[in-house]
Amino acid sequence: MGKRYNIKGSWDRTLKGSILDIIRRRRRNKDLWALRGVDFNLRTGETLGIIGPNGAGKSTLLGLLAGTIWPTEGKIKTTGTLSTLLELGAGFHPDLSGRENIYLNGSILGLSKKEINRRFNDIVNFAELEAFIDMPVKHYSSGMYVRLGFAVAVEVDPDILLIDEVLAVGDAMFRRKCLSKIKEFKKDKKTMLMVSHDLETIKNISDRILLLDEGKIIDLGDPSRVVEEYLRLGLFKKGELVRKEWGTRQVEIGKVILCGADGNEKEKFLSGYPLCIKIYFNAREKIKTPVFGFSVVDGEGRLCYGTNTIIEKYDIDNIEGKGVITVNLNPLTLLQGKYYLSLAVHSSDHKEQYHRRDNWYVFWVVPDRKADGFLNIPCQWRLI
Repeated sequence: MGKRYNIKGSWDRTLKGSILDIIRRRRRNKDLWALRGVDFNLRTGETLGIIGPNGAGKSTLLGLLAGTIWPTEGKIKTTGTLSTLLELGAGFHPDLSGRENIYLNGSILGLSKKEINRRFNDIVNFAELEAFIDMPVKHYSSGMYVRLGFAVAVEVDPDILLIDEVLAVGDAMFRRKCLSKIKEFKKDKKTMLMVSHDLETIKNISDRILLLDEGKIIDLGDPSRVVEEYLRLGLFKKGELVRKEWGTRQVEIGKVILCGADGNEKEKFLSGYPLCIKIYFNAREKIKTPVFGFSVVDGEGRLCYGTNTIIEKYDIDNIEGKGVITVNLNPLTLLQGKYYLSLAVHSSDHKEQYHRRDNWYVFWVVPDRKADGFLNIPCQWRLI
């Protein structure tokens, strides 16, 4: 299955070009395939997580499955009633009250007025909007929109539920309530497709995960394996950090190798296990008391750790010519994520930066156990 959009261009900006365009009825348009070659089956009662960077085609895929847009090529077949929560406020009329929108949405989803009457109180109670149910929804906050939309979507008791990233808008308490409802759906053998950037949550609730990038399926299968593949490929495109390099080059950093406990070069490391950084350098002259240092930041540029040979009280008398210096992180205490390594060599008084590379090396960490945050801090519990 594929979905193509025609992106309309503009007429030529020059007078001559515009005249020729009009005569030839030519316009510079181009085709954009939001999805291409997408092919998969979803079993009854299965939960499929859908992940990928922004612009990968995730929301387009859910729109196609929901029937709100049509494929350019291929076919989609679904069996059973389908309910959707694709975007904030979708299907709500802003001038109608919450009560009126429940009846409007329920009828769109195929419920009779009698069925909506029977489920009305459950919808309102789940959304926690008793005090606001007769207020026009145009006065609702984004969180209230999500509450009402999710409550209607799940209380119609569909066979298939499609959920986009809208749950990210709700507060923490309501998200937990939604996840609890999703787990109930799983027990009742409902079929669900969910898009999310919350990798840990979607990994825990999905039976399989589909990884999309640039409109194509990159991977489909075991949740842990596909999430690791997502991280390994560096598809988490929330914005790459800027790489910088400067220095006098009296000492120049050359090849850098990141190794695991077995001494082999790697890009992916297990939290709680060793990571060795081998730094090859070339000192073009005799350099007294040089200082080597490194720092690690996460994907949002937050400093996780930084140190150097002075701080670690490892004195280097002098260097000259080619050499190798290593630093062992044993154990590596970072948790799952994508990280950027910076390296530097400078004079002991910090006045001379011989060579510095910021955010130059990328590596991924996968967890050896489930935990929150970005640091793996060893701890022991004891009841006394």
